[in-house]
Amino acid sequence: MLDSIRNNIRVLGEILGQTIAIEQGPEWVDRIEAIRALAKEANSNEAALDKMQDIFSEMSQPDMLVLARAFSQFLNLANIAEQQYTISEQGLAELDLPHPLTELKTKVGGIAPDKIRQALQKLRIELVLTAHPTEVNRRTFIHKYHQIADQLDKHRDDFSRISELVEQAWFTNEIRQQRPTPLDESRWGLDVISDSLWSALPQFMRELDQVCQQLLGEPLADDFMPVNIASWMAGDRDGNPFVTAKLSREAIMNARIRATRLYLRDMRELYLEMSMHKADADLLAADVRGSGPYRQQLKLLINRLEQNLELLLNGNTLGSIEDANELLQPLMRCRQSLLNHGMQRAGNAKLLDLIRQVQCFGISMVNLDVRQHSERHDAAMAEILKYLELGDYLQWDEQQRQQFLVAELNSNRPLLPEHKWSDETQEVLDTFAMIAEQPQQVLGIYIISMASNASDVLLVRLLMKICGVKWHMPIAPLFETLDDLNNAPAVMEELLSLDVYTQSCAGQQTVMIGYSDSAKDAGVLAASWAQYQAQEALAKVFASKGILLKLFHGRGGTIGRGGGPAHAAVASQPPGTLEGGLRVTEQGETIRYKFGLPNLAVRSLHLYASAILESLIIPPKSPKTTWRELMDAMAADSCKIYRSYVQEQPEFVRYFRQATPEQELSSLPLGSRPAKRRADGGIESLRAIPWIFAWSQNRMVLPSWLGFGQAIANHRQQYQSLIDEMLAQWPYFRSRLSLIEMVYLKSNPMIASRYDEALVDDGLKPLGVGLRQQLANDQKTVLAVSGHQQLMENDPWNLSSFELRRPYLLPLHLMQIEALKRLRVSPENSGCEQLLMHTMAGIATGMRNTG
Repeated sequence: MLDSIRNNIRVLGEILGQTIAIEQGPEWVDRIEAIRALAKEANSNEAALDKMQDIFSEMSQPDMLVLARAFSQFLNLANIAEQQYTISEQGLAELDLPHPLTELKTKVGGIAPDKIRQALQKLRIELVLTAHPTEVNRRTFIHKYHQIADQLDKHRDDFSRISELVEQAWFTNEIRQQRPTPLDESRWGLDVISDSLWSALPQFMRELDQVCQQLLGEPLADDFMPVNIASWMAGDRDGNPFVTAKLSREAIMNARIRATRLYLRDMRELYLEMSMHKADADLLAADVRGSGPYRQQLKLLINRLEQNLELLLNGNTLGSIEDANELLQPLMRCRQSLLNHGMQRAGNAKLLDLIRQVQCFGISMVNLDVRQHSERHDAAMAEILKYLELGDYLQWDEQQRQQFLVAELNSNRPLLPEHKWSDETQEVLDTFAMIAEQPQQVLGIYIISMASNASDVLLVRLLMKICGVKWHMPIAPLFETLDDLNNAPAVMEELLSLDVYTQSCAGQQTVMIGYSDSAKDAGVLAASWAQYQAQEALAKVFASKGILLKLFHGRGGTIGRGGGPAHAAVASQPPGTLEGGLRVTEQGETIRYKFGLPNLAVRSLHLYASAILESLIIPPKSPKTTWRELMDAMAADSCKIYRSYVQEQPEFVRYFRQATPEQELSSLPLGSRPAKRRADGGIESLRAIPWIFAWSQNRMVLPSWLGFGQAIANHRQQYQSLIDEMLAQWPYFRSRLSLIEMVYLKSNPMIASRYDEALVDDGLKPLGVGLRQQLANDQKTVLAVSGHQQLMENDPWNLSSFELRRPYLLPLHLMQIEALKRLRVSPENSGCEQLLMHTMAGIATGMRNTG
């Protein structure tokens, strides 16, 4: 790691130490430093590790809490320093990080302009913000972290303001005392947009426009907006009983109020600047009060927005702004007038920024997606049909269901009588009624979890119809398990063969690919290959039907949930699967790491845009038949190995729950959603986020690697040259190897063994021994295949970044083990719960992509 960033991190650490000394006394700085030094030694010395564990076993919970807060706060400060550095001019130069769009220009320099133009027309980046239980930082802390980053950027030699902010942070309780509600999560998402993306979006568009002019000699079209922001926060009701129609309605209202206030602020600022008097005849004629042609238009918009705000604050949407064109059209008229009269700079500055904000953020900042489990729709329809004495929907086969649904979609008869339905059915109907009453522009798409048949989609379309939804809200089936991914192409071909459905699609259809549950079901390699093949096959089906496929990637932060570097993830997609753009979930902690600072958000948008454009302009080659055959064999082996542990070992679930903090997750206020879809379910009902989060806490990171290395080892001797060829020529395979090295780096068998020793029954410990040996063997295999002497040697920045964190992570793990030991003896120990939450937050901060 470079000296300049090390110096910033060192100074931030010193400031934190000075702050802790104010509260705890100077001797505490020495205690913290002694633990840090011991942790540094313990990374390679078991005796030092034993000594540290003995210290914590005898330490009081309040003292451990001070240490946990100190190490957790330091990791947050280190993250801030690194984020700021990687987007600063100094960091970009010292790290030799080229601008993504500059790199793109080099790669496509000799390509015909028409091909580049066509790719630009297809460019679409849809970011879907989702909540995450590991994002436990309160809003006030995120604000302080932004301020610290800003100070590091502007005042490199003056740390007085930073010292003030660190002091504020230390003397504030950083962990929520109560579980956040879905509305809290929704507000957090709106904060990210208003604090960062709101200003980042215009800057991104300005830079994209410059590249367009350099490559094509022309600016972007006035109506071109490739970015859209959606949200699942307060819209995702799958397994979350706290997300109701009433709550979603309130979240939409909050978003519309926030958007109105931002537009008012920006238009009032613009009003002060738009004093020019030369204008087109229609604007001059409209200036009846002589305030100026541009100010007159802005004054009308400001009045309209003030009226809109008053209506919304009073809970009244009648007469409010329901179409962004109400704002957009006057702004576009003003800009065209400025350009017509030679005022290019004024027309292409703040006014254009505001136009682009309206085009992207609309009237509500985000489009709220709605997600529900297919079983809830089935149960609701079954109750309706039972009351009408039309049959037992749950007992019908797929053909019977389709026949009924198609007939009803083609029929004009009412199907929903007045009746007192069960609470579950009424909530399903209330959700569709909520959709029916909202302006179309505030909503995104409707996602069906665990979709497996064409009838799942037809049923949602029918429920929309009978509940009064007047527009064809896009419906996206989510294919999650391995079997569902494999069946997805056939299901979609069947659905797209039905005229009653395709007539409502407007020539395009979204399909969501689930990364989380497929990996939990089959392991990371089998799931990844199934996702790749499903996307390929879906692209062929849609091409044959003449319908545009829009793939929606349900990625998480971790490798086990489809996470990883954005550019590599996009570049490794199958050819032809980006024609409909890229729609991807961005979750909790990764939202902050990618979009938490304006310049960081600009760079992240550039990374996505450049990767998509590159794949559209220079599509990757389809994998050779020999590569596919080997991947088929390795994926099958990987799945078998993974399931031999997770599904076939009778004691595996008991071992998992003892060796990780999974049992405690559900009782801690770390997210609005319950840890399980069903309270009485086993491992199959556990959500993918806590499944992977728990394994990251004990540093086994098992879901992200189990089965991968052994599957390669099984075939390596026979197919070494073919594997080398795949690594050299196939971006998908190269990306998988690179990501698995990152997983191995973040795993730590030595730490995992300490969890086992302290928390796991003796009869279950051999399971952990076997898993750690498997991890060691797999790591050797992958290093041999990649030709590396050590993990991530081709990525020295991220390697040194993680090495920096090791001495701060280790004490957090050992304190977490101690907290778990004490909690499992005395479950009512609230002090240990606080300690556990601080260690969880700190480990998640240090690992950076944990769920």
